[in-house]
Amino acid sequence: MTAVDRADMRPEPVEGRASTSAARLTGRVRRLSGALALILAPWGFVITNASYAWVIRNGGSDETGAEALALAATSPGILRLCLVAGMVGCLLIIPAVLTALNLAPRSRLAFVGGSLMIAGYVCYFGVLLSNMIIIAMAERGGPLADYAAVIDASQIDLSTFWVFPIFVVGNLLGTLLFAIGLLRSRAVPVGAAILIMLWPPLHVVGLVIGGEVLEVIGALLQAIGFAGVAAVALRRSPQEASVG
Repeated sequence: MTAVDRADMRPEPVEGRASTSAARLTGRVRRLSGALALILAPWGFVITNASYAWVIRNGGSDETGAEALALAATSPGILRLCLVAGMVGCLLIIPAVLTALNLAPRSRLAFVGGSLMIAGYVCYFGVLLSNMIIIAMAERGGPLADYAAVIDASQIDLSTFWVFPIFVVGNLLGTLLFAIGLLRSRAVPVGAAILIMLWPPLHVVGLVIGGEVLEVIGALLQAIGFAGVAAVALRRSPQEASVG
């Protein structure tokens, strides 16, 4: 028996076994938490869209300060649910997208789209949070015309206006590129990528025809698609390199 053979037969040091076990545990925790984010994040947006659809079921909008105040006065509780669910979704979408990107590490398209999504939803968090002030104004009462003027002025202030186009680009173009990248990488089921891809066109058409129904349908389909990605993330950790 050579010295090399004897060295190979030596038991693995306790420190090495502990390090390997810790690494495996960390990997399992990351996969589980990432999959959980993939499942929960889009449901925050389902609740947001469904809540808003319920609030405007008899008409109304939030296009102007006066209209936003009137809408907030009718259903402040549901609007709070709408905003909080959306903010939770914005927070969870970050680890969700990062987990999905780990499945297709060489997909440039998914990376660009995912980066736009993260930037967009960070901005969306700020937009949603600012709407809490509108609810507080509506509940307090007082000079509603002045409140409406303040809201309208804040919407066109250049120091904050840039947040809205970033959200639009991340929400629509980012999601589309992200889904196409995942589809081309073949890292996730085709159906899951297509369901995620349906959100941008359904959202745009819904904005045109009004009523929020298509937005709710699109958000549901996107949630199912993200769940399909979560199933893949739970089954495997490092993915084979893929080009998209």
